[in-house]
Amino acid sequence: MWPMSSPATIDVLPSHRFDVGALERYVVERVTGFRGPLTVRQFQGGQSNPTYYVSSPSGEYVVRRKPPGKLLPSAHAVDREYRVITALADTGVPVPRTYVLCEDPAVVGTPFYVMEYVRGRVFTDPRLPQQSAAERAALYDSLTEVLARLHTVDWQKLGLADFGRPGNYFARQIHRWTQQYRASETERIDTMERLIEWLPAHIPPDDHTTLVHGDFRLGNTLVHPTEPRIVAVLDWELSTLGHPLADLAYNCLPFRLRPDQFEGFAGQERPAGIPTEEAYLATYCARAGRDGIPQWDFYIAFAMFRLSAIAQGIMGRVVAGTANDPNARDRGRRARPLADAGWGLIEQSFGVC
Repeated sequence: MWPMSSPATIDVLPSHRFDVGALERYVVERVTGFRGPLTVRQFQGGQSNPTYYVSSPSGEYVVRRKPPGKLLPSAHAVDREYRVITALADTGVPVPRTYVLCEDPAVVGTPFYVMEYVRGRVFTDPRLPQQSAAERAALYDSLTEVLARLHTVDWQKLGLADFGRPGNYFARQIHRWTQQYRASETERIDTMERLIEWLPAHIPPDDHTTLVHGDFRLGNTLVHPTEPRIVAVLDWELSTLGHPLADLAYNCLPFRLRPDQFEGFAGQERPAGIPTEEAYLATYCARAGRDGIPQWDFYIAFAMFRLSAIAQGIMGRVVAGTANDPNARDRGRRARPLADAGWGLIEQSFGVC
């Protein structure tokens, strides 16, 4: 969960506490107009990078930092988050303003960055049950507008040419998530085995490269406090150079999955105002300059495969006794139905059996 109109915060968790005075001294010297004293609270939710609400006489801020403890070398890359958010300023992609990055762990224990606090609302349910039909339509339109803008920015001119490896994105992603799945496998899932075999042999020829978010969904955006439009995209830790249709397919999973499988509305009456998947894709394509999307169901199946691998990783942590999320077991149980959905789609769309 990210900031809302009234920040949903808690006292800083004991394991995430740091020297507030050291933070204040560091930022005062580097951010014009910043002054103490500071009040620090922690945002609720399951962010992998601890996130704090900071208020002071000079304004409201957000601090994101690496968690303490032993981490994988490439995990929790707050420096990459800071870099991409900073680069996207003034591109039309709505992101918070960044102020300073500190890579010296001696200041507060781990690297961190400071950005502006954006007031807004967080909606995690893509059905938007509390919104009117007109508001739902406007928000889904805003999602396509923001995603198309992201996928059409000139990442080379933004200085992001080395932000990832252009090309061959799906082959690399399938390999990566297969490895992740194997590392946390707790039982055999036959449909996952079939996906692991079929997907790399049937990657479409489209090898376009853009800047991608990696976790683009309604719940990772901030919506204007009173208007149905997105004012900030958050949680950029998975951002890289990749294939835009990976972002789009993941964003479209609510059209394909039931609520018990994911945050979706498949198998139910589509809420009034939410467009059909076809209309949603047509709007995105018009804005992103695409004529269409051949083999669209491959990308949806890949998104289901990836989500299944992520769920299996959660279940692996449950079995190992290292899961922190109280809902981890329920999330981990989604691995099998997600793999079943992915393989079922391939059988239906590509005539495979």
